[in-house]
Amino acid sequence: MFAQVTAAALLGLKAVRVTVEVDVGGGLPQIILVGLPDTAVQEAKERVRAAIKNSGFALPQRRIIVNLAPADLRKEGPSFDLPIAIGILAAAGVIEKEALANTLLVGELALDGTLRPVAGILPIAAGAAEMGIRRLVVPQENGPEGALVQGIQVYGLPSLAAVVSWLQNPQGVEPLRIQPEQLLATEPEPLLDLADVKGQEQARRALEIAAAGGHNLLLVGSPGAGKTMLARRLPGILPRLQWEEMLEITRIYSAAGLLRQNLHLGGQTPLITQRPFRAPHHSASAVALVGGGPYPKPGEISLAHHGVLYLDELTEFRREVLEVLRQPLEDGKVTISRARLSLEFPAQTTLVASTNPCPCGFYGDPVQPCACTPQQRERYWSKLSGPLLDRIDLQVWVNRLKPEEIVRLQGGESSQAVRQRVEQARQRQRQRFQDEPGIHCNAQMQPRHLRQWCALSDPCRKLLESAIQKLGLSARGSDRILKVARTIADLEGAEAIAPAHIAEAIQYRSLDRGRPALS
Repeated sequence: MFAQVTAAALLGLKAVRVTVEVDVGGGLPQIILVGLPDTAVQEAKERVRAAIKNSGFALPQRRIIVNLAPADLRKEGPSFDLPIAIGILAAAGVIEKEALANTLLVGELALDGTLRPVAGILPIAAGAAEMGIRRLVVPQENGPEGALVQGIQVYGLPSLAAVVSWLQNPQGVEPLRIQPEQLLATEPEPLLDLADVKGQEQARRALEIAAAGGHNLLLVGSPGAGKTMLARRLPGILPRLQWEEMLEITRIYSAAGLLRQNLHLGGQTPLITQRPFRAPHHSASAVALVGGGPYPKPGEISLAHHGVLYLDELTEFRREVLEVLRQPLEDGKVTISRARLSLEFPAQTTLVASTNPCPCGFYGDPVQPCACTPQQRERYWSKLSGPLLDRIDLQVWVNRLKPEEIVRLQGGESSQAVRQRVEQARQRQRQRFQDEPGIHCNAQMQPRHLRQWCALSDPCRKLLESAIQKLGLSARGSDRILKVARTIADLEGAEAIAPAHIAEAIQYRSLDRGRPALS
């Protein structure tokens, strides 16, 4: 008595086919599980045994060997419960083996036979469609998530008994269907509005440029100047997500097991329709930021894909933690290498960071004098390496408002008005890069794109050469000035970069003109 069931294991964001082989033969009654299972998979024996009994089926009182192939691939998590149980019932003759053809099963079993939701259904559904599998069976709560993938029939069922009944009579249940138009029909307005911010015209302008071109931003200022307030309003002016971007973000959150915390429309559709905003604490480890672990999971920079990664109190992070961000910020992806495998997680995010200018926080403050020595400021800023600052396009001082400004100034322009200009600038960029896969905004341009789209007139070239000479800019720093200038031109609707655009982009390299530690 032998049966095979198709399941899947998740490696990063990719699904790998796993064949669950079940053999019921002679010997003492027991379940032997092989195929490199982890502890959660090993414990499936007891869950499956109780679930089969409590669902009204008889467990064969014989020796049952379950093999998870390929045997050299580590299997983790409870998602193999359902395929193991169905394989045992098929080997026992309860289910026709032909009914399992072209069907992939995933789900955790409770002791009473009900199916509990598991992580990673969206990437598993996408992988199953790529494998040519026609039907996917998942727990009922995971059904809408799997149905986001086109080209595969997804069935969300509540229990083991319901799965067996469906396999015996497939016509009794219709596959789930989700219309993308229904998911995109409504989008809540941002809760945090730029209109709440008084003054800070330069910082507001830098925030708009960062949103329009996807540029990294560093805000430096004394406590209470409004750095965090500005940063938390960036998602409200970012352009709306495209359908493909929504699926990419949702796939990451699904693999990380965080999707149920981000359900949309009252928890009925698990598609993430708003750009993520991640703000890890400064005590976070390198693995927490870029991902990893024994079974590699996406880190904060990947969870902020197509969104914002906000690092408050940047100089309080450990230097070795910040240094691991250098390659992901440059490449837009994270590569995690292990002895047996290498995984990639996307990381096309906008980095926004804020910090005080010195340990006491009041260097350059118009109200309170700084109590730090130059040596203290030097140690404070030494956590930020030159290569890391080189990757931050916009470096802006945020000065504290004067008492009369706090009382008299009214709120500024609303997020909705700024977002309209950002949307128009991004639309120009989408048209510009429509034949360039993987390029969505100006910040992602490569050198060949700069030669094509950032051609400079003689006045622009002389201005940039002067800035490179006076500020000691690297080649990367000068390229980032060109990218910012291109975004400023897009916000104005200009085809060519003008000297005014270059001059404004140069003024946002404030730390290249001298750090507080050196003053």
